[in-house]
Amino acid sequence: MECEKQYKSFQAAGLKLDMSRGKPSPAQLALTNGILTCLSEEEFQTESGLDCRNYGCLDGLPEAKAFFAPMLGVKPEDLIVCGNSSLNIMYWAMSLAMTNGICGSKPWAKYDKVKVLCPVPGYDRHFAVSQFLGMELVNVPMQADGPDMDVVEKLVAEDDTVKAIWCVPMYSNPGGVVYSDEVIRRFANLKPKAEDFRIFWDNAYCVHHLTDNPPKQLCLLEEARKVGNADICYMFASTSKITHPGSGVAMMAASEKNMKYLKNALSFSTIGYDKINQLRHLRFFGGKFENLIEHMKKHQALIAPKFRIVVDTLNRELGGLGIAKWTDPKGGYFVSFDQKGCAKRIVQLCKEAGVVLTGAGATFPMGVDPEDENIRISPTFPTEAELQKAMDVFVCSAKLAAVEKTLAE
Repeated sequence: MECEKQYKSFQAAGLKLDMSRGKPSPAQLALTNGILTCLSEEEFQTESGLDCRNYGCLDGLPEAKAFFAPMLGVKPEDLIVCGNSSLNIMYWAMSLAMTNGICGSKPWAKYDKVKVLCPVPGYDRHFAVSQFLGMELVNVPMQADGPDMDVVEKLVAEDDTVKAIWCVPMYSNPGGVVYSDEVIRRFANLKPKAEDFRIFWDNAYCVHHLTDNPPKQLCLLEEARKVGNADICYMFASTSKITHPGSGVAMMAASEKNMKYLKNALSFSTIGYDKINQLRHLRFFGGKFENLIEHMKKHQALIAPKFRIVVDTLNRELGGLGIAKWTDPKGGYFVSFDQKGCAKRIVQLCKEAGVVLTGAGATFPMGVDPEDENIRISPTFPTEAELQKAMDVFVCSAKLAAVEKTLAE
């Protein structure tokens, strides 16, 4: 058949295309090369006169807190400014809960069982952190406006072994879901049976828009404060895909009570994060958050056409066939693709034709997708020409997998 003939031609072409991770392209990284040279040898002091070469400011430069606070919609005093990786600080916060508890509570590791809720499909690295720490991972269905809150509310209210939930509230990984105001308010109003329950709120893509009119979202911490529930959440973000992922700045926001506990614990593990790097970010963006927002429009100009290639190819080649569905996100780094019973086979076919994708099942805890349907497509790293070739291979593989499945049945 024609599809099989086309697939063999892809195999013969010797393609070597990697779409396995959501990495910024070299062109995106080049947007921030000026950050490497924006400080002279004499520029090592903040506006307040602090010497960034020396010890001090365990929780980050005051100027950096003021600069990054708008990213999470919080007050500067709610923030700790950390090293280059928000994943590192999330791991630290969850492992701290395991070893020392939260704000005086019993350490999680001393319970016979500890559960974390995992909206699916979701971010594999979140799930891997909890798995590595020995927690039980519980799937929660993701809906169009966020996690199924009926399920979340029931589980946290009835089971005191449920200690946490992972969330990516703006352009979720991989579905691109933007949590609605109603969902955020329901999170703020959660009444968990476990007093040491925490929402791990990873707003990794909060400024990564693909549209000129991006959605606006409530701040979970502020909504929780309104109802006297401020201690329920930890919020995270970083500049990993804004500047250079290998040398960005991460941040964590939380209530006053949580901050007091976290800063005390932090004092035992570091004498302070890289203040020179925080200063570089301040200088590069002129200390104005609106300059960062303008900078993100340059990223949008580079990656929005790539998302259009993905979605347009899927619409053109698979639309109307009734074999699959996919998202058309307004921001973030991924397109989520579902083809029931075919994900592993599609990934295998793509690999054999020279296109490497994120492994099937990666968007579910333990790598187990019960329906074998979800694939995370990462459009950002390849060039547009490479991406089009990869998508041609992808849709051909999806068609072949569907035919094989039908014949097998």
